[in-house]
Amino acid sequence: MTDKPVAPNESIALDNPAYYINREISHLAFNNRVLEQALKEEHPLLERLKFLLIYSSNLDEFFEIRVAGLMQSIKFERESTGPDGMHAEEVLREISHLCHRDVSKQYEILNNILMPAMAEKNIHFLRRSQWTEAQSAWVEDYINSKVLPILSPIGIDPAHPFPRLVNKSLNFIVELEGNDAFGRDLNYAIVPAPRSLPRLIQLPAELAGEGYHFIFLSSMIHAHADRLFPGMEVKGCYQFRITRNADLDVDVEGIADLARALRGELHSRRFGTAVRLEVADNCPQELTDFLLQEVGLNEEQLYRVNGPVNLKRLMSVLSIVSAPELLYPPFTPSMPKGLSRKDNIFDAVSRKDYLLLHPFESFTPVVQLLRQSAKDPNVVAIKQTLYRSGTNSSIVDALIDAARNGKEVTAVVELRARFDEEENLELASRLQEAGVVVVYGVVGYKTHAKMILVVRREEDGLKRYVHLGTGNYHSGNARLYSDYSLLTADKVMGEDVHRVFQQLTGMGKTERMDKVLHAPFTLKRQLLRMIDGEAKAVADGKEGRIICKCNGLTEPKVIQALYKASQAGVKIDLIIRGMCCLRPGIPGVSDNIRVFSVVGRFLEHTRVYYFANAATQVYCASADLMERNLNHRVETCFPIENASLVQRIHHELMLYINDGKQRWQLHEDSRYELIESEAPAAQAELLAHLAT
Repeated sequence: MTDKPVAPNESIALDNPAYYINREISHLAFNNRVLEQALKEEHPLLERLKFLLIYSSNLDEFFEIRVAGLMQSIKFERESTGPDGMHAEEVLREISHLCHRDVSKQYEILNNILMPAMAEKNIHFLRRSQWTEAQSAWVEDYINSKVLPILSPIGIDPAHPFPRLVNKSLNFIVELEGNDAFGRDLNYAIVPAPRSLPRLIQLPAELAGEGYHFIFLSSMIHAHADRLFPGMEVKGCYQFRITRNADLDVDVEGIADLARALRGELHSRRFGTAVRLEVADNCPQELTDFLLQEVGLNEEQLYRVNGPVNLKRLMSVLSIVSAPELLYPPFTPSMPKGLSRKDNIFDAVSRKDYLLLHPFESFTPVVQLLRQSAKDPNVVAIKQTLYRSGTNSSIVDALIDAARNGKEVTAVVELRARFDEEENLELASRLQEAGVVVVYGVVGYKTHAKMILVVRREEDGLKRYVHLGTGNYHSGNARLYSDYSLLTADKVMGEDVHRVFQQLTGMGKTERMDKVLHAPFTLKRQLLRMIDGEAKAVADGKEGRIICKCNGLTEPKVIQALYKASQAGVKIDLIIRGMCCLRPGIPGVSDNIRVFSVVGRFLEHTRVYYFANAATQVYCASADLMERNLNHRVETCFPIENASLVQRIHHELMLYINDGKQRWQLHEDSRYELIESEAPAAQAELLAHLAT
């Protein structure tokens, strides 16, 4: 391979905004693909409902973080355009247009498709008009005994201004007529629904017959709103919900104690600036205008919905209804030979590297590495990064056991894992109480790398055993997310991982790594070099080939490098689950690039980078191809060197590229199209061949 760089077409400016898709618009396109799953009849019925509710959850977070950030940038005049050239106001207008369209579609799917289909399976959601006399009496008793005693209606007058309502909480605005006991002529009142109350209540079988019959808490409160305002006329009662800015604003400069600073900010998350108002679609304009004025929003930020405003709470149906035929069939992840619980994991990993693909292959060997390390008298030290693990996890239990057994245990806990901050604070306290040395990483850089390092005393000295992964140390997620795990005793890899831990827990300059690439230091530079290497290979008469599979592609320098490689003739396939700012198929720029997104039963989460002409062809990583990952996080990217494992990963990537059931292709106009063929779904193939 020559060192002579391939010259791009100099007449084409690769920073042209027309060559980039706005990241927020691309994010919404992914949410739309999730929503589309609710329409696909090949998914079991309750799984289709789950996709609809996941769409709600995704959209909530999108407003809490992305929309809130855009609004903040306008408010504080910190606007800057991205590579696509769109200004914040322009992006917000397009977001409003797309979200209003998709939310209307969501409720149409719920009301006109899923609820009738569930009724056919004897799962009913009863409206007030459908209640029998006996059911109405039961509801009245439920309201009297379990709801009214904890409701606190708030009349709106000069002494009782509009209340500070919690982010995403269910509330009711009540229109009143008449004077209260103090002679006040009140027009409006607000009724917050306590979060301790279930939003969906199942009727007793003796009142409903066979099947499942549910009543919404909102219907109960609507039916008995007059009980809250004795002597006054209730002219209307309408549910609403406010979404607020939930991004924690912790100024990392000058912080003496990050944990204490985060604890102080967690409470404020519940009462951030309003970014969206959802109201029942029958709420009169006068009342919606009043609500908009009180929360400081405009008509574009108002969403009228035909149904419950808090759809995510419908998830309780999945745990109540016992109907296995309406869910995906269960499966058992396979256990690679040599890694069962009765095997000595150190002996097995000493003999060869193990590559696991979750959830098709079991996550148990990762847990076993820690459990055996905790008990093995020859293990002297364990180091691990924790991003999202949950406080009640077998991983955490193993670390605690190891510390109590006298091992030197160090945990790098990333407190700022979004929406898991409170749980991670609790986790850190639990570990510290057990004697684990807890470090919070590096202020200003999230520790997103997934690493375990076990140091064991053996006959020829100390030996390092390593786990590196693309996903989190969360056993629940390992059943839902697709992720790679590598277990290795490779000496050089162990030394590299040791150096990364030294950087995280100690001080000093960056040390040279021999195999592991790591952000924010070498990862982006090496990825750009390998992309350019494929272009050089084409210039030398070879076939250039790149395959990248990750969750997001937004980093401008990486996108421009891919454009240059495409211009040079490199064939590039990108399997990007979510945001993708690269625009494929542009003549003379990205003709040789295809972009796919696979959405199915499992959340695609693997990060794999394949370069046909690189010295090491395949890398797995904790990092996506995004600015935050490559520039502002601690990430690891590790080589897969065994030829058979490289071949295996390439085969699995090709399953996704050729998926005939769940693969969406991105077109130049930023439109995604579902590509259906006789080829099987990649996830189904992996289930069939790896799981049992």
